[in-house]
Amino acid sequence: MGKRNEKTEQEKLAEEIVKKYDAKTGKDLNQIMRDFMGPVIQKMLEAEMEAKIGHKKNEQVNGDNYRNGYYPERTINTDYGQMDVKVPRDRNNEIESDLLPKYSRNINGFEEKVIRMYGLGMSNKQIQEEIDELFGCKLSPDMISDITDKIIPEIQDWQKRKLDRIYPIVFIDAIHFSVKDNGQVVKKAAYVILGVDTEGMKSVLSIVVGENESAKMWLSILNDLKNRGVKDILILCSDGLTGIKDAINTAYPKTEYQRCIVHQIRNSLKYVKYDNKKELTKDLKRVYTASTAEQGYEILTELEKKWGKKYPSAIRSWQDNWDSLSTFFQYSQELRTVMYTTNAIESLNSSYRRANRNRVVFPTNMALLKTLYLATKRIEKKWSMRYRNWDIILSQLNILYPDRL
Repeated sequence: MGKRNEKTEQEKLAEEIVKKYDAKTGKDLNQIMRDFMGPVIQKMLEAEMEAKIGHKKNEQVNGDNYRNGYYPERTINTDYGQMDVKVPRDRNNEIESDLLPKYSRNINGFEEKVIRMYGLGMSNKQIQEEIDELFGCKLSPDMISDITDKIIPEIQDWQKRKLDRIYPIVFIDAIHFSVKDNGQVVKKAAYVILGVDTEGMKSVLSIVVGENESAKMWLSILNDLKNRGVKDILILCSDGLTGIKDAINTAYPKTEYQRCIVHQIRNSLKYVKYDNKKELTKDLKRVYTASTAEQGYEILTELEKKWGKKYPSAIRSWQDNWDSLSTFFQYSQELRTVMYTTNAIESLNSSYRRANRNRVVFPTNMALLKTLYLATKRIEKKWSMRYRNWDIILSQLNILYPDRL
């Protein structure tokens, strides 16, 4: 077959456009699209009206409904900047545009781009600058808020979604942010619940923005899990959160509570001199790596003799909380590794902090919740692997809790 010599209409048009604009860069392409997008959208609106009403502009028609000019000119946001368009109107005001619904000022995924930037932790000012640079649009903070508010129904559905009947392991933590409340900046807690299902996969079960930690608050959150279908939790792991133990005993009385060993070590070392921290850390490791709870407590008693006078609170806190610190001793090494540290939720919280490092103060509780939800959806996409040795862990849990799992 011979080579095709004739140019298509599209190729001829593209050649003329490139020549006219002397286009060589991505910015040139953006300018071309800006110039052409407005007229193209206008033509599409005209064609849409003709198809829906059944006749062309200025055409004589029979019937009680016909074209009747345009609605007031509307400035819309597109991927290539702001455009002024006029939406055709019918006499009876019965026809609505699918391309540009009533009150809408966005087209071609513009809103999705703003929401994505918001979810990546960009401040309103950064979003304004980025949108202006890329698309030539001037967005006010109120416009950004209005666009991101469109995910609120999605968040509400997510918070109410049905959960699994049972979770072998659940991690709970509270992460704090600065939020405006009645004109004052206060610290608000975002309560994060991370569940591990029977397949060994992680997912965020709930995020609730509320007041300071208390047994009442934790009980409300755990009861919400029950109302969403969670009938049982085998093991719940957390730091020494205020009121959490009482809340667990009330909502899920059969659940084993494990206090985070890593947090316990950090708390023990708070008031220890730098010169002694390494040695005390090494000694404490002997406690939580012991074979049994009895052996671990014997080692702790030895450490009281060694460190008790110099750092009494460091050892006493282990003794006072031994019942919740020693839970993991009844399980195998594979399961101990998963539960005696809250690294899973600590890593999640670190991701939340990184996502919001550009935001010093949130204007509302909902503004904080929106960013955490969007960050969660992005983070969960990376959780494609189940816990290591999960088959072994699940088999052991089946033996330990045959009537529950």
